[in-house]
Amino acid sequence: MARRPLPRILSNGTAALARGRELARSAVDSATDVLHPLITIARGLRRLAAAGRRKWVGTPKDKRGPLLFFVASVVLVVALIPYGPGFALIVLMGAAAWTGRDRTTSAPAGPEEAREQRLRCLYEALVPYFSVPEDPAPLFVHGGEWDEAFPSYDFDDTGRISRLVVRYPAYFTDGEAEARARIEQLLHAKSGRGREYHFAWDEEGNELTVAVLPPLPTDIAAQRFVTAPGETVLGFTDETGVQRTLPVADGEEHRDVPPVVWRTGIRSTEPHLLVAGQPGSGTTTLLRSIALQALQYGDVLIVEGSGTGDYACLTGREGVLAIECGLAGALASLEWAAHETERRLIAANRARQGGHPHPEDIRRPLWILLDRPSVLGHLAAADGRDDPQSLLHVPLRHGRAANVTVVVADQLDCLDALSDSVHRHTRARVVLGPALPDQLEEVLGTRPATTPTAEVPPGRGYARLGPGPVLRLQVPATPDPYDDATSEAHRQAVMELLPALSTPADTVSVDEAPEERPEAITGAEPVAAET
Repeated sequence: MARRPLPRILSNGTAALARGRELARSAVDSATDVLHPLITIARGLRRLAAAGRRKWVGTPKDKRGPLLFFVASVVLVVALIPYGPGFALIVLMGAAAWTGRDRTTSAPAGPEEAREQRLRCLYEALVPYFSVPEDPAPLFVHGGEWDEAFPSYDFDDTGRISRLVVRYPAYFTDGEAEARARIEQLLHAKSGRGREYHFAWDEEGNELTVAVLPPLPTDIAAQRFVTAPGETVLGFTDETGVQRTLPVADGEEHRDVPPVVWRTGIRSTEPHLLVAGQPGSGTTTLLRSIALQALQYGDVLIVEGSGTGDYACLTGREGVLAIECGLAGALASLEWAAHETERRLIAANRARQGGHPHPEDIRRPLWILLDRPSVLGHLAAADGRDDPQSLLHVPLRHGRAANVTVVVADQLDCLDALSDSVHRHTRARVVLGPALPDQLEEVLGTRPATTPTAEVPPGRGYARLGPGPVLRLQVPATPDPYDDATSEAHRQAVMELLPALSTPADTVSVDEAPEERPEAITGAEPVAAET
C-alpha cells in the first residue's frame, strides 16, 4: 500500500502554528497590561464585597437592623449632598484599587552557601547541649535539619550573623546561670568574636534571641545635661535599656541619646556608688564627671589616694570643700564629714519634730568622692593609724537621710581592701574596662546579658543601679584639662563646666594640717555629735 502524504497543515505548518501561538500570547499580555487597572478594581470590588458579606454574617441578628439603618442613612446623605454620588464613586474606586492590588511578594531566597554552612556548623555545635538520648524526636541531632532550630536569622555585609533566633527543647535547664553561660559562650565564639552580643532568653516560648549590639558613642564630651536636682548622668547606654533620652550637643549638632541616670538624695534607693575598673579604664574620668555635675547643686569633698593630681582643675573652686591627697588630710576631712553627717541628722530631726522645714544649711547636698582609698589604707596600716574607710561608716549608713552621697572608686584587684561598710551600702555599681565574667558577677551581683569584649575604649563598661538590670555604659569624655594629651575641644568643654574660683589656687594647699583643713576651706567649725 502506498504511503499517504500528511496534510499540508501538519507537514509544513509547524512554523506557522508556533508563530500564531506567540502572537496570541503577546496579544493576551498586551490586553492584560491595558486592562490591568480594570482587573485590579474588579478584584478589589470582589474583596470588598466578600469582606462586607463576612461582616454581615458575623453581625448578631439583633444588631443587623441598626446597622442596615446606619448604612441607609449614609447612602441617603451622600445622595443628597452636591456631587455626593460622584465623590462616593471615586472613593469606592480608590478603595477597590487599593484592596485589589497585587500583594504577592517574591519568596525570600535561602541563605548563600557560605551562610548556610555557617548556620549548619552552629547547629552541629549546639547538638551536645540541646539533646539527650531519651528524646524520641530530638530537635537537635547530628546531621539534622537546622531550619526548624533557627526560624529567623540575619547576616551583615561581611557574612557574619547579626541576629539569630534559636529554638531549644523544653527540657533544657534555661533557669540555671551555668547552663545559659555555656550556650552564650558557644554562640559568641561561633558567631564571631570582637563584637558584643545581647542574649534574650524567652523561657515560656523556649527561644533564645541573639543580636549584635552597635558600639556605644564615644564622642560625647562633658556638658551641662538636662537633668533635675538629684539626678546624675553616669553615661550613655542602648536604646532598649532605658525609656528616656537626653539631648546632647555634638559639635554644632544636637541629638538624643539614652542615658544612665543615677538618682540620689533623701528619696533615693541607691544613695551611694561604687566604681571599679582596671588602670586606665576611666574610673577617675567618671568621678570627675560626677564632681562637675554635683557642683551645680551641692558641695564636694574629694579624697585622692593615688596622689596623681587628677583633680587639680577643681582646686579653689566654689563648692569644692577640699581636695586631699595625703593621709593626714584625708583623715581630718573624713572625720569632719562624719561629724557633718551627724549634725545634719540632728538638725533634720529637730526640724521634723518642731514641724518646720529643713534648714538651708542641710538642704544643699554634700558629696564625698574617694578615689583609690585602698592606697590610703595601706599607708595607714604602715603608719599605725586607723584606716580612713572606718570614718565612712556614718556617711554611708545615714547619708541618705542627711543628704550626703558617697562615691568610692578603686581597682578591681583592690576590692578586697575595701571595708564591709563600703560593700554593704554601695548598691549602685559600675565596672569599667575589660573584666572577666566572674569579676562582673562579683561586683554587679549578676552577669550582664551581653558578652564583654577584650578591648574596649576608656570609659566603657557596665552599670547596675540596685536590683535593676545590668546596662552597658559609656562615660562622657571628661579628661583632665591640664593634661597635655587632652584635645582642645575636650579641654574647653571641661573648663566651661568649672565653677568660679573662690580662692586663688596657689593659696590652697592639699596637704594642710588636720586641724586647719575644714575651717580653712568651709569657714565653719566641725560640729560634734550630740547624744
